[in-house]
Amino acid sequence: MTTMGYPATGVRWGSAQARGVLAATVCGSGMAMLDGTIVNVALPKIGAEFGASVTGLQWVLDGYLLSLASLILVAGSLGDRYGRRRMFEVGVVWFGLASVLCGLAPTTGVLVAARVLQGIGGALLTPGSLAILQSAFAHDDRARAIGAWSGLGGVATAVGPLVGGLLIQAWSWRLAFLVNVPVAVLCIYLCRRYVPESKDAEMTGRPEILGTVLCALGLAGVTGALVEGPARGMGDPIVLVALVVGVASLAGFCVLQLRERNPLVPPDLFANRTFTVANLLTFLLYAALGGVMMLMVMQLQVSLHYPPVFAGLAGLPITVIMLLLSAQSGKLAQRIGPRVQLIVGPILVGVGMVMLRWAVPGASYLTGVLPGVVVFGLGLLLAVAPVTATVLAAAPDRHAGVASGVNNAVARTGSLLAVAVLPAAAGITGERYSDPAALTAGWQMALLICAIAAVLGGLTAFFIDNKVLGQPTTPSVVEDSPHPGDCLHCGVEGPPTHVVPIRSSIVD
Repeated sequence: MTTMGYPATGVRWGSAQARGVLAATVCGSGMAMLDGTIVNVALPKIGAEFGASVTGLQWVLDGYLLSLASLILVAGSLGDRYGRRRMFEVGVVWFGLASVLCGLAPTTGVLVAARVLQGIGGALLTPGSLAILQSAFAHDDRARAIGAWSGLGGVATAVGPLVGGLLIQAWSWRLAFLVNVPVAVLCIYLCRRYVPESKDAEMTGRPEILGTVLCALGLAGVTGALVEGPARGMGDPIVLVALVVGVASLAGFCVLQLRERNPLVPPDLFANRTFTVANLLTFLLYAALGGVMMLMVMQLQVSLHYPPVFAGLAGLPITVIMLLLSAQSGKLAQRIGPRVQLIVGPILVGVGMVMLRWAVPGASYLTGVLPGVVVFGLGLLLAVAPVTATVLAAAPDRHAGVASGVNNAVARTGSLLAVAVLPAAAGITGERYSDPAALTAGWQMALLICAIAAVLGGLTAFFIDNKVLGQPTTPSVVEDSPHPGDCLHCGVEGPPTHVVPIRSSIVD
């Protein structure tokens, strides 16, 4: 059956097919969420087995973030164009195969290459889960399905560190990647059995390949220069070439967006001050988060001698706070406006980071770690749902999907660059991360840098229009779009990716 607009009928809540569709989307998105938390826990073990320097460990994280940030903008449109289930399945299979390569990697270089491939799969499946739910479920059941997906995704994020720690302690860090294989197999089975195909029948033209390539080259060049510069020297020819190629590619990407009729990132989005400021806040906040989350599990394992499972669980209160209260935070922002929360939240995040300076050798979890983690989590709770809603509300209705993609890409890029810059800025170079005293000194410096970035993000919120979360007036937007103030599961890995298919065609 094919219908224009949202389908009048669709998968009904409570049916066997509804459970299958929900399970498939949770498996796919949960796999990516689990991987994001598990890999941080595994870094010290990876470094010890390969004798890797800080630069090698940076690339293990940044290889994934680089391809994810570069491709996430175009990935959602590929699903709309060629079939949402099809692209989701491609992403799941790609992610699973890349996970096998990660788990079997004999060297740091091979692991980094496999992580780049894994990021491509992550970019294909990340926007696909929500797109499938929005297009497959009957209109009246769509919000309920998205809510269930959101909650179950939050549970997956919460148990990720525990699962990762147990797998690493049971055998090796390699299990942290190989565990994705059975999940991917189950996900594909569920997709083939339960998920209907859908796509935008009126989408024409070609995907913007040149813009995507320029964006990827730009981020790769700049990231490469920032990661390799401290070890090689900024005057090294490889570093200089990477920097020039990166800057030139990003400049070319910007020029292309200004000239294209249907650009990947419509320039008129940034004509809205609130949209621009909210994305700047997102960049600073997620840069701070990415840097701290990378170093915290290393500090706990190397300097405080936590086993992997306890190091992973140390940050669990953040996820629990976000899981239980994110929806209330979004509703509060809708009632009073987002500005206060977007000022106070990042500042609280910064305060929590400063408090985490107490996490030094000899400190207990209750006095050295937990207070900072709780304040950190409360600040994140206040900020993440409102900033996502603000970005969506500040964008024109026709750009709701791409606005969300931009915000997600900005967050990933912030984490990407923080992982590239922070270790050298904090004095953690070479193999100093394996020395408890040197790592602790670098950890405390890194926390100050990240706290400053978070506080600066909060100060930018003074320029946000506090009335931006007024209810949309267009009936179709009210019915079909995530409402400003609503929050799908919010976490430290990135803002939720909202995909708003304006026209859907159910194929089978």
